[in-house]
Amino acid sequence: MYFFGTFEHSIDERGRLAIPARYRRAFVDGGVLRPSPDGALELYTQQSFDSEATRRLESGNGNRERSSRRTRRSFLHDAYSVELDKQGRILIPQILRENGSFENRCTLVGCGDYVEIWDPILWENELTSMPQDE
Repeated sequence: MYFFGTFEHSIDERGRLAIPARYRRAFVDGGVLRPSPDGALELYTQQSFDSEATRRLESGNGNRERSSRRTRRSFLHDAYSVELDKQGRILIPQILRENGSFENRCTLVGCGDYVEIWDPILWENELTSMPQDE
């Protein structure tokens, strides 16, 4: 599935976030959630996470050199498996909610092979810093 579009959703007091209906079937086997360097969260299907992990980890040519080990650590150490509940929600782990400064609202942005989850204020700031199409 190719993810695109922008959606506004709420996060309940337990940290559950409803996944947009058009995306849910892609996550029936679960997904992987990890922080992005931009302050958002990245939500991958298991298949797209496996592909991204392979791409990043193979860039070290299978070496166990220090830089390769650091790449592995930086990508994998803070990744969390998530499952859809019966209402089509995922539970965002507390540590990721704190690091992302999520309150009760978020913006989901389709980015092709994964979905970004943003604090709405940070997303607005990101939008203003992006070049506009001509």
